[in-house]
Amino acid sequence: MTMTASSQDTSTAVGRETWKVVVADGLPAEGLASLRDISNLVVKDKWAPDDLKRELADADALLVRSATKVTADLLSSAKKLRVVGRAGVGVDNIDVKACTARGIIVINSPEGNTVSAAEHTVALILSLVRHIPAAHQSLAGGGWKRNQYVGTELYKKAIGIVGLGKIGREVAARLRSFQCRILAYDPFLTEQVARDLDVEICDLNKLLEKADIVTLHLPFSAETNNLIGEAQLKRMKPGARLINCARGGLVDEAALDAALKSGHIAGAAVDVFTQEPPDMSLPLLKNDKVVVTPHLGASTEEAQMRVAIDVCEQLRDMMHGRPARSPVNFPTLPAEQMAVLQPFLSLAEKMGLLLSQTLDGTVQSVEILYSGEISKMKVAPVTNAALKGLLSPMMRETVNFVNAPHVAQERGIKVIESRSTEVRQYINLLSLKVTTDKVGKACEGTLFGSEPRIVTLDGYRVEIIPQGVKLLTWQQDRPGVVGRVGTLLGTLNVNIAEMLLGRARVREKAIMVLSLDDAMKPEDVDKIKALDGIEDVRIAHL
Repeated sequence: MTMTASSQDTSTAVGRETWKVVVADGLPAEGLASLRDISNLVVKDKWAPDDLKRELADADALLVRSATKVTADLLSSAKKLRVVGRAGVGVDNIDVKACTARGIIVINSPEGNTVSAAEHTVALILSLVRHIPAAHQSLAGGGWKRNQYVGTELYKKAIGIVGLGKIGREVAARLRSFQCRILAYDPFLTEQVARDLDVEICDLNKLLEKADIVTLHLPFSAETNNLIGEAQLKRMKPGARLINCARGGLVDEAALDAALKSGHIAGAAVDVFTQEPPDMSLPLLKNDKVVVTPHLGASTEEAQMRVAIDVCEQLRDMMHGRPARSPVNFPTLPAEQMAVLQPFLSLAEKMGLLLSQTLDGTVQSVEILYSGEISKMKVAPVTNAALKGLLSPMMRETVNFVNAPHVAQERGIKVIESRSTEVRQYINLLSLKVTTDKVGKACEGTLFGSEPRIVTLDGYRVEIIPQGVKLLTWQQDRPGVVGRVGTLLGTLNVNIAEMLLGRARVREKAIMVLSLDDAMKPEDVDKIKALDGIEDVRIAHL
């Protein structure tokens, strides 16, 4: 996650003595060490579902590996839960959508098992092409069948890597030592990066047709479900081999078994399955052309230690109000980009918060325009911040940087994000317009150095420092109006810290923004509204 303590809901534990952290599936003591002095740890390797559900009722965080299934039903009892941490890469066992809807941040450790998974992939490839498991079993059973287990070299073979993320790249690096030709399919891989990695970019079909061995290294999703099915297997070279050390569900298991039995595919190595543990009657488990392991890609002592330490350190950082490094359900950016965007997060949130407290009616649409240099950046976190500020005062449930887009979508609010490289009066400008079934309100904001300023409100030029209590009046621009407001505030013993006045033309309409040292009662706000020349009054707490 990429927020500062001052602007993110996930740091709500700052100032509390401890968080209650429930640990399931067992994590090594070295990993939990960073949490022991600052949290109430409840650790148990195996939980009955009902027991875990009860334990989560007042928990702030849940740490799991792969065994515990974090379902919507389990989360239904977790009223205070802020974080679900996965000690590992995949989050298939976590209902991320349900977490997002409840404003729960999901964190994982995407790099902790990279080396282990890459090494296991190469181990599977070598085991497969050299018939190592079958040869071992034969010899251990008293056989000496050297001619039956003649293998195939990797030397100068074409290896197709589907998904060239961190693990895929580590696999490529290791296979390069065999002088393999590396083909890569990854929709996000640029030509320059491919050259740097010394791989050939192919579309998926071309890779399947050219590769002697295809190895998968991509996440499971609706788009990748059964990515390798009957049609794709038929495209593969006769005698090719398939490796899946990534995620179950990427391969149609029945289609793979049929392709192996037909002889079109010479062999397969499978570490992951659609259902885990798989039904022991699964044909792939009985096929002598297949090498299988029980999801061991990350199962090294070093990897288990790294992912446990990483996810616990991220949780510790969040407890201290610092950002997590690897949020799953929140847009994250490289540190150098985030350093530039960071001040805009507070600005966008305050702009949304200001408009929210001046609106009437039901919000129908939100339009956000990024102008100038900021338009060239990935601004998803800033959009989320604006939505959080806008929606928070309106909703009973917690709205935070994670679930704000979901809350907006759930309520049918149309969110329109646009960009313009045109530099207007300011190098960077955020424009926010909110339309309800009754009114439309808009404001613009920028940074003065690193300090946020709201520079227009409803088209009027202002220069609002977005903090504290603001009294906003829409009024007639004529003598006496400002004085009457000041006089009444004096009689109410409300001190004015600052006054801003914006107008388009003399003696028509104007807006006044007063920064107050004191809060105002609703009945006193009504007295302001009743003054001659005042058309509308709002109090905004920023």
